[in-house]
Amino acid sequence: MWNRRKDEPSAPLPTPGAPTKSELAKEGIPMSTLPSRIAEPHHDLIRGNAVLGKSVIVKGQIVSREDLTIDGEVEGTVELQEHRLTVGPNGRVRATVKAREVVVLGTVHGNIETSDKIDIRKEAKLVGDIKTARIVIEDGAYFKGNIDIVRSEPSRTAVPAPKPQAVASTPSANAPALAAGAGDSKR
Repeated sequence: MWNRRKDEPSAPLPTPGAPTKSELAKEGIPMSTLPSRIAEPHHDLIRGNAVLGKSVIVKGQIVSREDLTIDGEVEGTVELQEHRLTVGPNGRVRATVKAREVVVLGTVHGNIETSDKIDIRKEAKLVGDIKTARIVIEDGAYFKGNIDIVRSEPSRTAVPAPKPQAVASTPSANAPALAAGAGDSKR
């Protein structure tokens, strides 16, 4: 029988049913040298984004201190004062919405107030009044309501503008000296 030397590392045993790299190479299937990826959690959760899935129904008030994606149904009020609300393509919102930024891909029935921007995408439907600083409505989107564009007033320091000096009809203090000097030269 054949015995391994003690200084040779033992090769890992292949898992049953899974083809080995050498078998795949024989079949002509390209191999990656990168390690295989482990299933990662949803990318929105990594960025601190709360998600209401398409099977979730909420009736009431939602207040969030992080970005929120709604792909289900919400009825009531939604407040994300310093964050972004995304209404997904399956999302149906019947609510008053207040957020920093709103992106609509689904359907919204209700008034929306944003401090920064609202983005209504081409497959979206929005019925309600909008109060925002900036707005984007893509071609193909449905919108019915009023838009109130609010300009944010930048805080200015109290520096009064310099007033232009009016030209006086009386001669200035320097003028008599020049006139006197000019009169002296005539003598």
